[in-house]
Amino acid sequence: MNTHDLTLLTDLYQLTMMNGYLKNGKEKDIAVFDLFFRRNSVITYSVAAGLEQAVDYIRNIRFTDNDIEYLRSLGLFDEEFLEYLRGFRFTGDVYAVPEGTIVFPEEPIVTVRAPLCEAQLLETALLNIVNHQTLIATKSAKVAYAAQGDTVMEFGLRRAQGPDAGVYGARASVIGGCRSTSDVLAGKLFGIPVAGTHAHSWVMNFPSEYEAFLAYAKLFPDACLLLVDTYDTLRSGVPNAIKVFDILRKEGHEPKGIRLDSGDLAYLSKRAREMLDEAGYPDAIICASGDLDEYLISSLKNQGAKIDLWGVGTKLITSSDMPALGGVYKLSALYPKEGGEIPKIKLSDNSDKITNPAFKDVYRIYDNKTGKAEADLIVVRGETIDESEPLTVFHPKETWKRTTFTDYTVRPLTVKIIENGKQVCKLPSLKEISAYAEREKETFWDEYKRLDNPHVYKVDLSQKLYDIKNRLISEIRGENG
Repeated sequence: MNTHDLTLLTDLYQLTMMNGYLKNGKEKDIAVFDLFFRRNSVITYSVAAGLEQAVDYIRNIRFTDNDIEYLRSLGLFDEEFLEYLRGFRFTGDVYAVPEGTIVFPEEPIVTVRAPLCEAQLLETALLNIVNHQTLIATKSAKVAYAAQGDTVMEFGLRRAQGPDAGVYGARASVIGGCRSTSDVLAGKLFGIPVAGTHAHSWVMNFPSEYEAFLAYAKLFPDACLLLVDTYDTLRSGVPNAIKVFDILRKEGHEPKGIRLDSGDLAYLSKRAREMLDEAGYPDAIICASGDLDEYLISSLKNQGAKIDLWGVGTKLITSSDMPALGGVYKLSALYPKEGGEIPKIKLSDNSDKITNPAFKDVYRIYDNKTGKAEADLIVVRGETIDESEPLTVFHPKETWKRTTFTDYTVRPLTVKIIENGKQVCKLPSLKEISAYAEREKETFWDEYKRLDNPHVYKVDLSQKLYDIKNRLISEIRGENG
């Protein structure tokens, strides 16, 4: 599970375009590309993730002899281009928001400034890596929000779309808010705590449920959490668990609890809680699993379910209600070798698909009284904000919507990660990323994080960027009649 051999993880048209740039003498023109996602009805904010793997991929791009031979066999490329690829190394700059940062539609998550061929090649792999992990981290954040502080475990490996999706999805889920994973390989690779109990098949392999529970308890006397719904949760599962717990206690051990994996989890958990309390086990936890997502967890919470620990699998690891983030990688500026900067824009009849031009920064505006994030401002790179002066931001489409901040602090979101092909920023550990993500979430009002009809967070353009965008639109529309 590494990103050292992903050079050919690209769409063919990236290579054909690179070939064309080389033939037209444009390979040394400097290009700026932004990776961002567009607004949609499901994801209004995201938790940025995948940067560590993206950086590892960029630093290790190498076309091997075997790669060159394969490309030669396609019959598309001449020897000049193949020799160019043989010596290919990334020599540009990469800027990104730190993993765990809350990001919004249209905001650059990653910005690449590099010679045109180099920047072009990165598109497919960066989208693959960042789209997936950001998607799963976002889903995890919503699940954790619904759990209201309860511990959430990631249980999705067997339902993930392949080994990579399972392993890197587990990593992303921890960034979003999960505290452990069932995936042992992810635990080894990323230092994630691993968690799990036993399956229904364990119970079915013994003559009786009681004997299965007792055998498991003897194996793990200090970590005994029993799955109680194989036959009948309330008539046999919980009573047999209590019998085994009594034996553990006599031997000097305290049971961990029980797990429910099916049925009416609200009713069963409340009744099981009563039974455990009456038997003298008020500290025994109740874990729930079984096709959970943020909406079902929220509903169970509202019903007063007595669940302490949530194991979330399929709907988390596949982000079932939105299986793709929809991130894009768009050209925003060119610096030809003759000199000068040329802002670039993509137009569309759909206004949401019109891109923001120029080489950009993003600032987050915080209210000094509350410490809460109030708006983000996308600016032309190099623009500064004087915090001693009032700051007015406006909606980029409905410009009459304006807000003025007087007592505020701004924070630049993007960090330079790679300069001239060399990594210049130490990346944090997964534990540090997870802690940072929790702090990030705390700076946003619940109105922006709620599951249903969340309030729309302000993401506005500076006056300078707004003017550049409208000038380009007018010029292009004028040229095309």
